[in-house]
Amino acid sequence: MAAGHNFSPHFLFVVAALTIAATGCLGERSPPTVKGAYWPSSATTTFPPSAINTSLFTHIFYAFLAPSDISHKFEISDSTAVSLSNFTSTLRYADPPAKTLFSVGGGGDDTDYARIASEPSSRRVFIRSSIEVARKFGFDGVDLDWEFPKSPKEMKYLGLLLKEWRHAIKREAQLTSRPPLLLTAAVYFSVDFFLGDNRSFPVAAIRESLDWINVMTYDYHGAWANITGPNAALFDPTSNINTIYGLKSWIQAGMPTDKIVMGLPLYGRTWQLEDPNMNGVGAKAVGPGPGNGSLNYNVVDRLLKNGSTVVYDAATVSVYSVVGSSWIAFDNALTITTKIGFAQALGLRGYFFWALSFDKEWEISTQASRSWVLDNK
Repeated sequence: MAAGHNFSPHFLFVVAALTIAATGCLGERSPPTVKGAYWPSSATTTFPPSAINTSLFTHIFYAFLAPSDISHKFEISDSTAVSLSNFTSTLRYADPPAKTLFSVGGGGDDTDYARIASEPSSRRVFIRSSIEVARKFGFDGVDLDWEFPKSPKEMKYLGLLLKEWRHAIKREAQLTSRPPLLLTAAVYFSVDFFLGDNRSFPVAAIRESLDWINVMTYDYHGAWANITGPNAALFDPTSNINTIYGLKSWIQAGMPTDKIVMGLPLYGRTWQLEDPNMNGVGAKAVGPGPGNGSLNYNVVDRLLKNGSTVVYDAATVSVYSVVGSSWIAFDNALTITTKIGFAQALGLRGYFFWALSFDKEWEISTQASRSWVLDNK
């Protein structure tokens, strides 16, 4: 190693594990890599599908659609129909093309998915409608972002929903002689909700029913607590709220690594410091900082050009910056590279971003794509 470089033990572990993973892959046939991103449909006018650099992605998720709480069907308005058609047609004929899925739900959705999933009749209506929408508008699949089942009973309903969904997709493909739709889901960073209750995802049903899961390995810390911390820590010596703990919990619960896709945030979390002179990780804050606690990466990048210093925290593989009394936690090219290396070392299927329009001139997306060296075709 060149003199003057101090590599952390975490980084050296990633390099060693990645070498082992690369050796183990020789001669083995792996499922295609997923380089995904969610596209917020609210960005239609400011960031249309035609602006997407498809050379950096394999799968783009339309975010979001929600079923009716009354009929349990997807009731598509004329304006949404135009948006869906434009999305799929643009990406299908892009160079290179990208596969498309529409995502159901999202963090701000108040649909009662537990009610839909609790009864065979409502599950059947919901599933049939999802397949009809996917085929009508030319999607390659459907993604479920139910945030989150609130009890062990609701987790059981989720398992039933996914099993019946997969069965319906297989049957539809057989009857129409078309390739089966993809079926994926966005899930909590850990297989269980260890912070206060005993909910755990139904891994057996997920493993059998889904093509892969998008693990939301971010939103670990934010202005909802008046203590600064990394948005998406890879490690954390002080708690289990970190990406490595979460991913390993899924693997240890029986989820195959080639059905796990790691989440990466294209946004930062912000706080207003209580004392600007006390500004490390874990510093006291009095509330949210710029952007009411959240800033897209392209905005963070503009703030950093005003002379602020970026601090790398090796313990968590995260970066933060202090701008006056504002504290900003985010990911940059260095942390993204390390996370991509670790995802490959674990043998994961790929990665995804939330959200596609938040990047700055494809800076982070390009770094991630280049860093994924074990590309499966």
